[in-house]
Amino acid sequence: MSKLGDILQQEVLAEIDKILAEADSRAETLIREAEKEASDRVAAYTKKAEARLRAATLRAESMDALTLSTARTQAKSQVIAVVKRRAMDALERIADKPEYSRVLEALAEEAMKAVETAEAVILHPEDEVKLGAWATQRRLELRADPRLHLGVRIVARGGRRSVVNSLPERLNRAWEMLASDVARRLWG
Repeated sequence: MSKLGDILQQEVLAEIDKILAEADSRAETLIREAEKEASDRVAAYTKKAEARLRAATLRAESMDALTLSTARTQAKSQVIAVVKRRAMDALERIADKPEYSRVLEALAEEAMKAVETAEAVILHPEDEVKLGAWATQRRLELRADPRLHLGVRIVARGGRRSVVNSLPERLNRAWEMLASDVARRLWG
């Protein structure tokens, strides 16, 4: 039986070698599949990371552009405000000039056109002397109002209607158009 035992042993060893060969082949296949899966995952992760980096970079650039644009807009607004303040300061200095009486008369005449029958002219107490003769000539009552600055208010008969015409008011009414013109001149 030793021959039979040898044959059986050889068959068992052959079967074991075959099983081991299949296991090795399967192991190699599993390793290749695992390596490919790992490589695919790394590639996908790298792609996602690169996409996230690009998106973050774009967001940062957009935020920088927005911040810069906002800063420019604020700076321009501040410059426009300075120009308006200087214009208002220049108007304030007009009150000290000899021709200011004529300016007040022109403002009053213009306001009179908007009122059918005028009864009174109201102006700052310091300006009463400058417009007194004009008011007397037109038979208008002269009244003082310390809140009215660099201009006049013409009151219609009965006091139900009045028209204010002052340099600051005119500047404020025209400022939107003037500001865009100033901006064009400063920044093109």
